[in-house]
Amino acid sequence: MKHIKMLLFALFVIVFVVACSNDGGEEETTTNESEESATNESDEGTKSEGEPAELFISAAASLTDAMDEIKPLYEEEHNVELTFNFAGSGKLAQQIQQGAPVDVFISANENWMDTLVEENLIKEDTRVDVTGNKLVLIVRKDSTIDYSSFEDIELDDVEQIAIGNPESVPAGEYTEAVLKAIDKWDELESKFVFAQDVRQVLTYVETGNAEIGFVYESDAISSGQVKILTESDPSMHDAIIYPGAVTADSEQEEKANQFIEFLMSDEGQEILGKYGFNK
Repeated sequence: MKHIKMLLFALFVIVFVVACSNDGGEEETTTNESEESATNESDEGTKSEGEPAELFISAAASLTDAMDEIKPLYEEEHNVELTFNFAGSGKLAQQIQQGAPVDVFISANENWMDTLVEENLIKEDTRVDVTGNKLVLIVRKDSTIDYSSFEDIELDDVEQIAIGNPESVPAGEYTEAVLKAIDKWDELESKFVFAQDVRQVLTYVETGNAEIGFVYESDAISSGQVKILTESDPSMHDAIIYPGAVTADSEQEEKANQFIEFLMSDEGQEILGKYGFNK
């Protein structure tokens, strides 16, 4: 669709140039300054009256609520249509590796962004750390389980433990690191239910399909059905950082950069903070 739009635009420009060249004599009496002014006015009119540009943004699932608020605000101010794809960061990175038409990638950890940079699939000079998060342990609000630390988790207390798949979900990777650091991974592994992204972990706990789960603080805040028992020791896992960047194949680099700049602005950071994200 994006290629078709570009082709149509190119044809429009060609027709416009030919039409102008056929106007003949009167234009020859116009000064260069007037021609430049007319061209600038025409360009401005095209930009303001044209259809909005379309940006495809692949973002970590934990960003869903914040981006849902940002979308209409940004579209109104910038004449841009934002199309989001939310999933586990690993899955999103793999889609980009396979040629998915993505303009902006926002990962929930640095590793997947590093991988795409190494494969020259990211414009590295556009990369910034957009925000951060915390890993927390949650239960349903009506649960009687009461742990003050991850070390308190007991095998007999739970039937199922929801965790993001560590191979593709950064929250699962962070969880694995913590549980291995406190020698709990092997003990609890038989109870794990692996989810495809952190939002699925949240759903498992909300619906009672798992007694406890490991999600980001931002996910827990978004739900009225769960409560946070405790948070991880940040020294036991990599820093939870959300890098964002423009993809190498983006045909909208300038507008993609503008979106990232908005996220880094005071307004963007205020919205992210509202949903539990932190820098």
